[in-house]
Amino acid sequence: MNYADAGVSLDRADQAMVGVKKSVRTTFNEGVLGDVGNFGGLFTLNHLGLKDPVLVSSVDGVGTKLKVDIELGTHELPGQDIVNHCCNDILVQGARPLFFLDYVATGRLEPGVMDSLVSGMSKACRENDLVLIGGETAEMPGFYGPGDYDISGTIVGVVERDNIIDGKKIKPGSIILGLPSTGLHTNGYSLARKALFEVAKYKLDSHVDGMDKTVGEALAVPHRSYYKSLIELVNKKKLQGLVHVTGSGYQGNIPRVLPDNVDVIIDRTSWNVPTIFQLIQEAGSVEKDEMYSTFNMGIGMLLFVDSSDRAEVEAHLRAKGETFYHVGEVVAGSKQVKFKD
Repeated sequence: MNYADAGVSLDRADQAMVGVKKSVRTTFNEGVLGDVGNFGGLFTLNHLGLKDPVLVSSVDGVGTKLKVDIELGTHELPGQDIVNHCCNDILVQGARPLFFLDYVATGRLEPGVMDSLVSGMSKACRENDLVLIGGETAEMPGFYGPGDYDISGTIVGVVERDNIIDGKKIKPGSIILGLPSTGLHTNGYSLARKALFEVAKYKLDSHVDGMDKTVGEALAVPHRSYYKSLIELVNKKKLQGLVHVTGSGYQGNIPRVLPDNVDVIIDRTSWNVPTIFQLIQEAGSVEKDEMYSTFNMGIGMLLFVDSSDRAEVEAHLRAKGETFYHVGEVVAGSKQVKFKD
C-alpha cells in the first residue's frame, strides 16, 4: 500500500498548491521575509514605525454557512468570510491587521476548490492591507464526507499601546451608532438552515417577495469588513468602544466592552431589519429576543461615541460612504443590554 491507497494524494496536493501560491503572493508587502512554503511565516514590524506596538491575535471559523456555499458551489466566498470576520474581531480593540494564516480540512483535496477558497482569502487580504503569510491543508478521508470541507483562520494585528480600545471610557450619555451588515455574516446558520430548509421547506433557489436574491444567494453573501471605514477614527481616538455583532448577538457581545456601571439601551425601531432575518423568524417561529441573541439583525458593528465627538464621527462615516444609524444610548446601570421597541 501507499498513501494514495489510503485516500491521500500528495500529487493532488502539489497540483492544488500551484494556483494557491500565486494567490498568496499577491498579498505580500514589505513586511514579509521569505516565501510561500517555509515551515513558518516571517514578518518584520520595522517598516511600521511604531513606538510601543502591541500584537493582537484572534482565531475563528465560518461554521455551518459552509453547507450553503458547498451546495451552491460558491467556494470563493468562505475565504472572504473568514478573513473579514477576523479583521473585525481585532479591529474592535483598535488593531490594524498584519498577517493571516488559514487551515483547510477536507476528505478529498480538489485543486479547483482550493484555488477558489484561497483566491477568496487573498482578495479579502488585499482589501484589508493584510498578508496571507501561511496555511495548512489537511486531507482527511473517512473523516469528512464527499465534497465537505472546513476552514478556520488566525489573524495577527498590531496597535499602539495608547490606542487600544477597551471600553473603559464608555459612560452614561455616550451614543451608539450602528453600521449595516451584508446579511447574516457568519453566525446563526444552524438555526437559519433548520428554520428555512427543514421547517419551511425553502430551497436554495427559492424566490421570496421582498428579496432581490434567492434564499441561497441571500445566505451566501460574504461577511463584510469595517476596517477601512473605521481605522482612521481608531487612530484619532474618537471611538470609546466597538462591538462586532457576531455569535450570541447583542446580549452576548455588548457586555464584553461595557464598564460595570452602565447599561445599554438598543432601539430596535431605529433601523429596518433586512428581509432575510424576517423570513427566518417567521419560518421557525423564533421569538424576537432569540433572534437578537443569535443574529446581527442587519447591524454588524456598533460604535460607542462620546456625544461631543458625534458630529465628527458621523461626518467621517459619510465621507467614507457609510450608511449608519443612531441605534442606542448608554445609561447608568449594571452592564445590562435592554431593548426599546
